[in-house]
This record gives sequence, structure tokens and C-alpha cells, in this order.
Amino acid sequence: MSSPPARPSANSLRRILALAKPESPRLIVGTLFLALGSGASLLFPQAIRFIVDRATGDGNSMALDSAALFLVLVAAVQAAAAAIRFALFTVAGERVVTRLRSDLFTRLMAQDIAFFDERKTGELASRLASDTTVLQNTVSVNISMALRFVASIVGGVGFLLYTSPRLSLVMLAIVPPVALGAVAYGRRVRKLSRDVQDSLARAGEVAEESLAGVRTVRAFAAEPAETARYSGAVEQSFDLAKRRTVLAATFMGVASFAASAAAAAVLWYGGHLVASGALTTGGLTSFLVYTLLVAFALGGLSDLWADFMKASGAAERIFELLDREPKIPLDEGRELTDVRGYITMANVAFAYPTRRDAPVLKNVDLEISPGEVVAIVGPSGAGKSTIAALLLRFYDPDAGAVTIDGSDLRELSAASVRRNIAIVSQEPLLFSASIRDNIRYGRPNATDADVEAAARTANAHSFIERFPDGYNTLVGERGVQLSGGQKQRVAIARAVLKDPKVLVLDEATSALDAESEHLVKEALDRLMIGRTTLIIAHRLSTVKGADRVCVLDGGQVVQSGSHAELMRQEGLYRRLVERQFVAA
Repeated sequence: MSSPPARPSANSLRRILALAKPESPRLIVGTLFLALGSGASLLFPQAIRFIVDRATGDGNSMALDSAALFLVLVAAVQAAAAAIRFALFTVAGERVVTRLRSDLFTRLMAQDIAFFDERKTGELASRLASDTTVLQNTVSVNISMALRFVASIVGGVGFLLYTSPRLSLVMLAIVPPVALGAVAYGRRVRKLSRDVQDSLARAGEVAEESLAGVRTVRAFAAEPAETARYSGAVEQSFDLAKRRTVLAATFMGVASFAASAAAAAVLWYGGHLVASGALTTGGLTSFLVYTLLVAFALGGLSDLWADFMKASGAAERIFELLDREPKIPLDEGRELTDVRGYITMANVAFAYPTRRDAPVLKNVDLEISPGEVVAIVGPSGAGKSTIAALLLRFYDPDAGAVTIDGSDLRELSAASVRRNIAIVSQEPLLFSASIRDNIRYGRPNATDADVEAAARTANAHSFIERFPDGYNTLVGERGVQLSGGQKQRVAIARAVLKDPKVLVLDEATSALDAESEHLVKEALDRLMIGRTTLIIAHRLSTVKGADRVCVLDGGQVVQSGSHAELMRQEGLYRRLVERQFVAA
């Protein structure tokens, strides 16, 4: 992987710092306390100089007592200022990262479905958790520390020059090489940090897949394989982190040697100055303390520079997501109101963005009148579910147009289109909440009476009431605590409560046993009354009651008519039905 260019890094750092702008009042107050604490720390060596000179000179005990008391007061001021500064900057950092996570999640929720087709859930979860955590200290405490170190360096160098200009030149000769080394080190760390974050994201993807599919893993006794897969991913991350650590250790060793060499040079030359009477013993002592102060500050700045480079690597990915414009915005376009449910597809062609070389639909024409029930059937891969996805405007067609009540969906607000359509799929997703909350997901402001009425319509009320907690029963992750038929009926209740004008049933009964299918079909029949309904199904029991059946094959409509009409024709529909009877 090539090293990222310098300009994006600088831009990322500017944007990282800009994240803290809304917290500027708290940060300004924190900076005032930072200045107070830094000023107090710079007075320490002067007090030490005074004590040493008095102790080696006239030995005035009153002056020594006053100087010692002054040191204690300075320490108290410095400690209080440091505590307040730390609290203010840390709270500001927590608020910044909380806002960043919220903004990032909001941005992710606004992305089009094609975006999620190209990215794994574990990667996005890593961006939300791991990458934002890397930024947390950078936008708060690290800024505070950087300001404190800069103040210590500037103030310390000023006092060094004041104490002994000649001795200062000896010490400062060590600084430029260390500074240049810090810059080169920071650039290398930034690249390694980006690689580490990418590797951690890949490990997160593996963990998310394995945990989400733990039943499949258990069924195939594949625990060792999944463990090995995850161990390999984290081992790769460890190797990169180890390289980063070795680089950091090397730089720290060189910087430490430079600091020790500077101290040795100061002691050597300063000793000569004291011997010649050009500098007092207290002056040399305070000079050494200032030298250590400046050295520690320079070392701290180099560590912070590495942290900023780490944050820059994480920030590039976060800002990439924040800056991405969805190809299908949620709220751009006209609002869809007073929906009748007249749907057309005119000469529609489509291929999924991740498989552009494999067209799914080819010149499809379809018309559904308000209140009509149309079934779409065909072999697997014919494009049935893709029609539902286009109707919900998860994607836009590559050619042709999908319209509702005469309006091209591309001219309408995608959110308003989806608010008027409900879908019940083969494997409905229930959220890890109560049954009541899952049903209410279709209409958040619905009353408990509305929820119960929807459940009764969906043939769900009786089994819900048998649970000890009734509607407050938790369904578990993805509804794992419920059977397939129960999940399906909760999903239907959710659609009933939404009260859509257009209904999409995507293989809604194909995974159910005969008894569950009977109950679900009863519920669906009630749900379809008065609504434009698109049924995607294989089972004859779901299809034969439709007003019209359209047969898809190879991405094209090859037959259309009622069940009875199509059964009188030699064609794909009749063969599909006959195969189903033979299989039964």
C-alpha cells in the first residue's frame, strides 16, 4: 500500500481540530487554566535557583523558608489548574466524540442500499466504535497537552536564554535533529496506523459474521475454522501494531539519548562556567531543570505528534463516510401524497451496482392498477425480488422508469415513497426489543390499542397473549425467541399498523409449515383488502388468488394473465405449477 499523500493528512488534522469548535467556550476556559498551570511550572526552577544560591551563599534561613513556602504554593496552584484543565478538556472531548458518532451514524443511515452492498457490517461498526475512539483524546486532552508542552518549550527556552545565553546554544544544538526525526517518524506512524485500523476493521468483520451466524457455525461444527479465521485476522493486526511499536521504541530511544547527551553537554560546559565564576551554582541547577522541562516537553510533543498521525489515519476513513453523498438521497424530490397505488414499470433494465456485467432485468413492462393484486413468479434468479427493490427505490433503474400514480420515483422523495409502501419478506427482521415495539415500528406514535388491533388482524394476538409478558415480551436479536410463523405474523402486524397504500409480499409464506402458512395467509388476505399488492412467491396457494400473475424468466416478463388462463397455456407457469405438485 502506498503512503497517503501529505495534503489529505494536513486536511484531516485541520478537520479533526475543527470538530472541537462547538466546545470552544469550555476549551477557552480550560486554556486559561492551562496557561496558569504552565506559568506556575515555569516558576519552579527560579525558586530552586534562589534556594540553592542562598544555601551555598549566606545561608539566610528566613529566605530559605520563604522560598520553600513559595514552592508549595506554586505546586498547589499548578495542581489545581491541571485538574480543572484536564476535566474541562476531557468533557469537551467526550462531547465531541459523542457528536461525531451520532453524525456518522446519521450519515450511514442516509446512504443508499448500494453502499451497504459494497461494505460489510463489521467494517462500518468498526468505524463507529474503533476509529472514533482513536479521535477522542486527539480532539480534547491531546490538544490540551500539546498547548501545555508548547508553552513549556517556549517559556523554558526563554528562561534558558535569560539564565545563560552561551549554555542555551549548547542545549539548543540538539533540538533541530530531534525535531526533524519526529516529523519523519510521524509520517511513518500515520501510514502504519492506517494499516492497523484497516486490519482491526477486517477482524471486526470476521467477528460480526461469525457471531451473527453462530447457529450455522454450530450446525456445521465449524467453531475451529471460525476461531482460526478470527485469530489470523487479529494476528495480522498484531504484526502491524508490533511494527508500529518497534518504530516508536526506536524513536524514543534516539530521542532519550539526545536528551541525555544534551544534559551531559550542559553539565560539562555549565561546570566550566561555574568554575570560572560566570554562572552561579543555583543558576546551573535551574538551567538543568529548565533543560529537563524542555526535553520532557519535546518528548511529549513527539508522542502527541504520533497520536495525531494515528488519528489522521482513522479520521480519513471517518471523513470519507461523512463526505459521501448518497446516490439516492432520502428527502430530495417531491413528497408523495394522496396515493392511489397505480404502479408502472416501463422498459426497465437493471443490474446491481456490484455486478454491472450481470443484468437482472431486461426491458420489463408492468402495470398494476389501484387495488389490484399482482403475483410475480419465476425461477430463482429471474429478478422477482429486484422488482420489489426498485419499487421501494432501494435502487434506480439503469434504463426505463418506475412510476407511482404517474410520477417517476426518481422525481419523488425516497422517504415519502417508502412511507406509503410496506413489505413483508420471507425472513422478516425483528429488532431486539419487545413485541409491542416491533409492531409499533410501523407507526411510532400508535397507541397500545392500535398495536393490539393490528396484532388481531395479523392473527398474532392469541400467541402474544400466551407469553407471560404479553406484548412486552422481548423477541431477542433478529427475533430469535420467536418461531418463523410468529415472526411472520408480528411482521404482518407491523405492516397493518403502517396502513400502507401499496403492499409488497416477498416470499412471505415460503418458509412456513402448513399450520403457520394457513394463519399467515389469513392475515395477509385481510391486509391486502383495498391495497395495491405485489406478491412475489413460489407457492401456488399464495399465487392462485391473485388478480393477475406475471411470469419472469431471465429478467423478462414471458407470460401474464390469471392463474386459470396461464394454466390453459403451454408455458413456464404451467411447468412451475406441475413441478410443485410433483414435489408435493
